[in-house]
Amino acid sequence: MPQYTPPLRDMQFLLHEVLGAVDELRLLPPHADIDADTLNAVLEEGGKFAAEVTLPLNLSGDAQGCTLDQVTHAVTAPKGFKEAYARYLEGGWAALSCDPEYGGQGLPLILNQCFYEMLNSANQAWTMYPGLSHGAYEALHAHGTPEQKATYLPKLTSGQWTGTMCLTESHCGTDLGLLRSKALPQADGTYRISGEKIFISAGEHDLAENIIHLVLARLPDAPAGSKGISLFIVPKFRVAADGSIGERNGIFCSALEHKMGIHGSATCQMVLDGAVGTLVGEPNRGLQAMFVMMNAARLGVGNQSLGLTEVAYQNAVAYAKDRLQMRALSGPKAPDKPADPIIVHPDVRKMLLTARAYAEGGRALAMYTALQLDKLVATDDADERKDADDTVALLTPILKAFLTDNGWTATSACMQVFGGHGYIHGSGMEQFVRDSRINMIYEGTNTVQSLDLLGRKVLGDNGAKLKKFGKQIAAFVEEEGTDEAMQEFINPLADLGDKVTKLTTELGMKAFGNADEVGAAAVDYLRVVGHLCFAYFFARMAKVALAKKDSGDPFYTAKLATTRFYFAKLLPETASLIRSARSGLAPLMEMDEALF
Repeated sequence: MPQYTPPLRDMQFLLHEVLGAVDELRLLPPHADIDADTLNAVLEEGGKFAAEVTLPLNLSGDAQGCTLDQVTHAVTAPKGFKEAYARYLEGGWAALSCDPEYGGQGLPLILNQCFYEMLNSANQAWTMYPGLSHGAYEALHAHGTPEQKATYLPKLTSGQWTGTMCLTESHCGTDLGLLRSKALPQADGTYRISGEKIFISAGEHDLAENIIHLVLARLPDAPAGSKGISLFIVPKFRVAADGSIGERNGIFCSALEHKMGIHGSATCQMVLDGAVGTLVGEPNRGLQAMFVMMNAARLGVGNQSLGLTEVAYQNAVAYAKDRLQMRALSGPKAPDKPADPIIVHPDVRKMLLTARAYAEGGRALAMYTALQLDKLVATDDADERKDADDTVALLTPILKAFLTDNGWTATSACMQVFGGHGYIHGSGMEQFVRDSRINMIYEGTNTVQSLDLLGRKVLGDNGAKLKKFGKQIAAFVEEEGTDEAMQEFINPLADLGDKVTKLTTELGMKAFGNADEVGAAAVDYLRVVGHLCFAYFFARMAKVALAKKDSGDPFYTAKLATTRFYFAKLLPETASLIRSARSGLAPLMEMDEALF
């Protein structure tokens, strides 16, 4: 069975030595009294919960999967999932970063980010049940009426109720403007909603007493397309004015999807047959409200692959140190043994270091983004809020796509380290690969994220958001430019920053002539900007590690080695990506459709 040790040292390094999170958080009114000891203590306990409670259920949950009773439409999660969820509630984990007004603990979102990374390492499928509830909570917290907040947020905060988002229909995935579900107004102010939804994660299960579905549907007079979509609260069991649970609502699971991975997560086909719902926000403006949950989910999916990257790396390292096979080309490294451990072989080390670098770079980017979210929701300064909002908007598609692409690469490499034992279920490695491959698709495919980044977040505002983030990088480059020890990191960072500026300008000019040029370059462009982010944060980490490399702590020595590997072996990918992006639309469109 796979093992997992929460990466607390690296998280604390980022929190306290790189990001200076405590000082940043103390400037925000809700976190004025936060301290490092509190953050560390919560992380330690969260790591124990992940490693001791949910990890042991990962392999068995994958093998068992979920079951559907076709008569009652009830879904049963794998053995042990319900009991683990009860312990999750007992520990108060559901309320960690929620608003104290609704029973939350009010702790920083960056803490929640770290906790969920550990949960995803331990058991991604289980983590999807409480994880989606946070998105529903955020959407209602931002757009719900006072009555809706009072009714639903306390139960979502405690975890007594879970939440979902019901968007996708069989004929439309990302293109929600095509959805057909209908909502008919009733005399009492409610709506009767009918339609069918597919791919609904945690749409039905036995972990919580009620499930709060956020459903997109059309009003009778709604305009066509995405401008005619409204958002509704549709609970599994109807909720009375006093918050008590009433009769079963007209929404049920008709089938479970049989997936390549995350088998322990119930992915449901949902039927709404005159289900009673209440409107969230304004009519025909449901996408604006739902985007709160969608963006939270996109950040969450990036975090899922970050978790898988870390746990796959840990297990591959342990195997590589133990597995004896052949001798090093330069001569025996373990002459007292019949063969050398495979970690002596250069390509095995390359695979391991690739996973390690993608985990450490992804963690830095994810934690930095979570810190910006803390500023966004808690600052009293309008300018700071705008800056944080722009940064989060820019980084969200990068986090979703770059981290999940890297997770697929990393888990595949780690399975390769295991050789034949890697594709045997008991090792757990092939499960990490299957789970990570799904993350590249749902919550908006990675191509959609790339189009969002280049088309909307960069070209859509003439590069304003990118320039704002670029100024941070430029300031760091200027500050560290005279430090000779930092040149090996600063020079390639500055060079890539210049190349991104030139590439962005070039693609913008092409897009004026033909918008399809955006589609031709977007995927390559996102990876280039993703590497720019990683290079920036690795350089920041290297600055700290260099200052402490003689401290005797091997952590800093390892951090520098990983950083040098990243700059030498992974960052050069940007050269081919930039060349590919510049090749433009013509090579993709030259062939007539009939010849495919």
